[in-house]
Amino acid sequence: MNNPIADFAVIGSNSLARLVAGLLAGTHKRRVLFIGASQASYRLERSMDLSAAPITRPETWSLLSEGTAETLRLLARIVGRGAFRRIDPILTASTPRAEEALSHIRHMAMEFGIATEPTAPARLPSNHVGVAFRDAVCLQSSWIEPGLDAWNDKVGVERIAAESVFVDEDGSVRVIVRGEERMARQAVLADDQSIIAHLPPGQWPALLQRRPAVALMTAPLRPLPTPVLLDIGLGLYVHQQTEGGIALHGPGDFSKARRQLEAILGGTLASRVGQSMFQQLATSDGAPTFGRVAKAGADVIANTGSIGAFLAPALARWLAGEAKTHEAEWFGRRLITRDVSTNLVSEFASAPGISAS
Repeated sequence: MNNPIADFAVIGSNSLARLVAGLLAGTHKRRVLFIGASQASYRLERSMDLSAAPITRPETWSLLSEGTAETLRLLARIVGRGAFRRIDPILTASTPRAEEALSHIRHMAMEFGIATEPTAPARLPSNHVGVAFRDAVCLQSSWIEPGLDAWNDKVGVERIAAESVFVDEDGSVRVIVRGEERMARQAVLADDQSIIAHLPPGQWPALLQRRPAVALMTAPLRPLPTPVLLDIGLGLYVHQQTEGGIALHGPGDFSKARRQLEAILGGTLASRVGQSMFQQLATSDGAPTFGRVAKAGADVIANTGSIGAFLAPALARWLAGEAKTHEAEWFGRRLITRDVSTNLVSEFASAPGISAS
């Protein structure tokens, strides 16, 4: 039997990938294949969805504010209120460069109505300053992933367990499923692992840099000052789970990541229940990036940090050619083919502070 050619094949395992796939199919009436394993239940946390980040550009704060409201309305409808919780994450800095950036980030956030306040030094690791961002949204990945999968089924996304995936240089995709070939006109590589696995090597963009990263999980501990700490200088996220365990992820190696976690915990490190190493992608100018490699290949989504899921509604409109004017301008300035020497979208980029030296 001949299968119809899909418009998009969205490849990725995060909330952003699932949201984009469902919106392309349900709202924009495209034929969509989704290729992605479960992330929330079967591996250590490598990322998180949080509506606060080290953003220095006002247009990004504006788009994030719009996207957060739209994403929460969607999730409340398709998953329920348990999809997210409100928290007060603390962004920290320990070098003059990072402290200056944190001050600027705080003022940008306040311009967009986000309440912030300095964190008492006693609540922070030694030699750190911190700012709490009030009432941020943290998505509950283990809760929403099954709901997003069910929603994708409902709106017509074809979720497939591919035996093999081939992304061609023109951006088209061939997928083998149970010995049959399926095709899509356009690949959307929606997370780091899909880009690393499927982007043709000859099309690797100069803008993207690979770096080693780690994920750790500890046994339950006493409560931290806040459920989420982000060291902006290191790009290191520390997330206390609802059951009390600590998840850490960010660029670097195990020994230095453990030392950083010990500093955050005041020298007491609980027993580890898991650890893993993986590769992470960053851009040379610190800004997120989107669009077709070589202007004709697969669409990539990279370096969105914690805010990617909240950009999903605007991103789906952009991919479908239906973006609002200000959305099209925002994505257009952050193309994967941009010239870093002349662009005006650079963001504060974390140094590889916990990586092996």
